[in-house]
Amino acid sequence: MIPNGVARICGGAFYKCYSLTCVIIPSSVTSIESGAFNSCANLAYITIPTTITSIENATFCGCKRLRNITIPYGVTSIGNCAFSGCDYLDNIILPNSIISIGDHAFSNCICLTNIYIPDNVTKIGYYAFDACWSLTSVTISKNMRSIASHAFYRCGNLKSVFCRSAVAPIGGYEMFHWHGGCSIYVPRNSVEAYKSAEGWKEYADRIVGYDF
Repeated sequence: MIPNGVARICGGAFYKCYSLTCVIIPSSVTSIESGAFNSCANLAYITIPTTITSIENATFCGCKRLRNITIPYGVTSIGNCAFSGCDYLDNIILPNSIISIGDHAFSNCICLTNIYIPDNVTKIGYYAFDACWSLTSVTISKNMRSIASHAFYRCGNLKSVFCRSAVAPIGGYEMFHWHGGCSIYVPRNSVEAYKSAEGWKEYADRIVGYDF
């Protein structure tokens, strides 16, 4: 347990602490800096207080045994590689306060099965969910404006993408798995617009109208 009164956890503070299995962070902590728990391969449980507003770059990168984590309301951004390589992570709930998801944020989370991206998120970064091989369902926010290249690349078991935005977000190159068979559900009145939109038109045969 980190003592109450500690205000910040410095970058790389627990880097490669292989024996670390459980961390309880008090509400006095207002900042967890980049890479603070990077490569804590046996970290299985951690609590994050509501005083935290950002999950910084590589904070939990390589925490292979981290199975689930609660991100508190008030966090607005998930940084680059924040949870990359969390092999056992199979469940994560993103709060409605989240605005952006960084590059490689959840890449190689090979046990993650589904993800719901809340309505305040407007941007998903490059390779954000790359190689999430167990991912079967994705729900994308109705206010999404940009999905970067390879955001859901190598998600070979992805079956359903529900994109709730009435306007097709700017789509990057190969957003979805190159030979996957997923169906992409979009608002019924937006089907034709999606089918002709840059980044989406290569998936035109998968785009289906849906009543959200």
